[in-house]
Amino acid sequence: MGKELVIPMSLPTGSIDAYISAAYRLPILSAEEEHKLAVQLRDNKDLAAARSLVMAHVRFVVRIARGYSGYGLALPDLVQEGTVGLMKAVKRFDPDMGVRLVSFAVHWIKAEIHEFILKNWRIVKVATTKAQRKLFFNLRSSKKRLGWFSQEEVEGVAKDLGVKPETVLEMESRLSGQDIAFDGPGSDDEDGLVATPAGYLRDMSLEPASRVEAVDSEDHMKQQLLTALGDLDERSRTILEARWLGEKKATLHELADRFGVSAERIRQIEKSAMGKLKGVLAA
Repeated sequence: MGKELVIPMSLPTGSIDAYISAAYRLPILSAEEEHKLAVQLRDNKDLAAARSLVMAHVRFVVRIARGYSGYGLALPDLVQEGTVGLMKAVKRFDPDMGVRLVSFAVHWIKAEIHEFILKNWRIVKVATTKAQRKLFFNLRSSKKRLGWFSQEEVEGVAKDLGVKPETVLEMESRLSGQDIAFDGPGSDDEDGLVATPAGYLRDMSLEPASRVEAVDSEDHMKQQLLTALGDLDERSRTILEARWLGEKKATLHELADRFGVSAERIRQIEKSAMGKLKGVLAA
């Protein structure tokens, strides 16, 4: 085959421009070179051959990833996911199929990018069924003008993609919406208030039943705490009261001097007593 083909095993990181530039400088494999590497991978599990096949086709991943730039996701992420698809394709490629690797790998590259977009394009998933996923990546290209589809256009898209008109309308509605925060942006300006989902919820905090329940729960917790404190030995109870219930909280060293033990011993007693209290309150 003449001169031995040499393909670098890595690309520069830290800059997507440098990465893409280096990817496009890598040599393109001839059909014979590609077949030889694929055979080495299939027959000998040669990882060096697998890396060479992947590296020589990264430029195609970049080209495909750029076609999805309109979804607002970072190009490095799209390239990364596409490269995962390329590696899966290389692993499954059969050199005896009679097709070039790039033709076989396109499906795998796009599949990984599609999955990434569907997971990250919106907080709320817009496509869950097979028909919806098909529409997600075809609806924009099917639009002939701005604005909503007419009934004739809806039926045309449904026929072209093999889905129901109702599914087209539902996906168009989903794609036209935007994610919004549940509570919305905070603002001290009353004139700048924004309607958010949280604003339509009923405020139950001032309901009489809720207030009675809250007071009753608080009294119950206090009674449990007093009972739990009463079950502690005098030293443990005194340490907790001094450390947590007094207006001026005592330090470990102050309590150590008071009881004639080390500060570490005071910490151990405090930890043990706190554990007993948590056990009682959680019961």
